[in-house]
Amino acid sequence: MSYFFCIVNTRDQPTFELEFGTSKQGGDGVPRFTQEARNLNPFIMHASLDYVDELQWHTNQICYEKTYSDFRYLKRIDHFASSHISAFLTPTSTRFLLLHLPHPPNTDPVPPPQTSTSYSPYGPYTNSFPGTTALSSLSSSTTSSSRSSLASVSGGGSSIANNPTSPQTEEAIRLFFTEVFECWLKAVMSPFGGPQQKIGSPVFRTRVLAAGKKYL
Repeated sequence: MSYFFCIVNTRDQPTFELEFGTSKQGGDGVPRFTQEARNLNPFIMHASLDYVDELQWHTNQICYEKTYSDFRYLKRIDHFASSHISAFLTPTSTRFLLLHLPHPPNTDPVPPPQTSTSYSPYGPYTNSFPGTTALSSLSSSTTSSSRSSLASVSGGGSSIANNPTSPQTEEAIRLFFTEVFECWLKAVMSPFGGPQQKIGSPVFRTRVLAAGKKYL
């Protein structure tokens, strides 16, 4: 599985982008996007923002009796061919987007400058909107359940590496988002930064990679 993580501010501008690969089932953590995929990933992520905005207002209307933190993780909101996009919404409406793309086993990494035609992950666009699934499957995340969730994730490495729609993968992505959210809070609260500015801290990048290696 290859991942493309992006943080988008309230002006729909990306403030942080990072590619990494799975570390489960013997993965080496190296992304295996083709050059075609690398070129299309930002457009796919930007197109999914419409679904995030729709889910944001819809959940605020029908779930007003529950705390906002219960609905920050929107789970899988969109897909394009073999790519799936999961989203996380911060209290300031900053969006965390994670594109995850399964790839054939034993696929060699493709460096960014090179092109590869051995595996094309994209096909015709499908207009299916999984927002209904996301709304029906929204669940609260509590601190007490995180430890048991982490245990189940650790035991489901095979599912995470191969199946982007499995419950183990969704739970692993939730834990990843939660840990990155805590790191993001510290970054934007710095007097030298802010929620609308790009995050160039190598420490933040290292912590995001560590969270990806831990859960994904």
